[in-house]
Amino acid sequence: MRFVIFCHSLVSDWNHGNAHFLRGICSELMARGHEVAVYEPRGAWSRVNLEAEHAHALEGFARAYPELHSTVFDPDTLDLDEALAGADMVLVHEWNPHALVRRIGLHRRDGGRYRLLFHDTHHRSVSDAEGMAAYDLSHYDGVLAFGEVIRELYRRRGWGRRAWTWHEAADVRRFHPLDDVAPESDLVWIGNWGDDERAAELEEFLFAPVRALGLSACVHGVRYPVEALERLKSAGIDYGGWLPNYRVPQVFARHRVTVHVPRRPYVQALPGIPTIRVFEALACGIPLVSAPWRDSEGLFVPGRDFLVANDGAAMQRHLRDLLNDPALARALIAQGLDTVRARHTCAHRVDELLAIHAQLDGERTHNLRSIPA
Repeated sequence: MRFVIFCHSLVSDWNHGNAHFLRGICSELMARGHEVAVYEPRGAWSRVNLEAEHAHALEGFARAYPELHSTVFDPDTLDLDEALAGADMVLVHEWNPHALVRRIGLHRRDGGRYRLLFHDTHHRSVSDAEGMAAYDLSHYDGVLAFGEVIRELYRRRGWGRRAWTWHEAADVRRFHPLDDVAPESDLVWIGNWGDDERAAELEEFLFAPVRALGLSACVHGVRYPVEALERLKSAGIDYGGWLPNYRVPQVFARHRVTVHVPRRPYVQALPGIPTIRVFEALACGIPLVSAPWRDSEGLFVPGRDFLVANDGAAMQRHLRDLLNDPALARALIAQGLDTVRARHTCAHRVDELLAIHAQLDGERTHNLRSIPA
């Protein structure tokens, strides 16, 4: 089949957490013999910032993902007849402009034979409900929501014709343990500052435990203001800046443990959504300790796949235990790997996507047969 994807960026992962999953899905589809065309808008915020800060970053992406390419376009002038010619399934990410989302829907209405899905991977359904409600999805087949709670929001508010839960997952072609790399430091955390959406949580679950235990630690991410960098320094934590997503497995392999500190909107309003960081850590075989989040969909087994710290004192205790008990660390690694490989790879999500396509096509065939000759 021919898949066409409209996203914020395929080539840049600067403050763009969806890049891992998007790349993994595209690679998996191509490995199965499907054609994939990816469109990203000219002037995309993530790509502009990446190129401004790291002149040769896109060369690194091309080496890491030689099979992946994108077409840069102007949302106002893109020829949709050309872009969507021969398409079987079209995915439109929620970071696209409202006008483009509507244009693609109208193209589908006016004769498009493809299946058309809107892909929501953010907390704006609760943090910016007015903006999300403004998307015209009347001619879309439905919505791919990266959590059951978001799927239910679309259903309850009537934003889409129908919706399916489609969680993110690990690209295990690239995210896996590196047994030939030896740990050389205690702890790493990979995450962006996030507009103060978790500043207090980072102090409780990361900075304070590292300081109290005297750990060797490093943080990677972008958009850290001066005051945040000063807090890292006072905790004795090195700041590594932007880390290309494809280098995450190497960085995890050089550390003994990592933590997960979810953003506040996911904890308070969107339970069941772990974000990509949990999938990455478990797939790479590094012990993980998470700040509290409610796994309402049973994606994992907290306490077996990873440890949960309900407060800063528990985080400190779990980190100390993992760093001093190799058997505990090995058991956690093995269980987490088993869970990801059994349920949460990009191959699993492609299976789900193809099943949705088959369901929609089956319904269309049934409807056509129901029309009197």
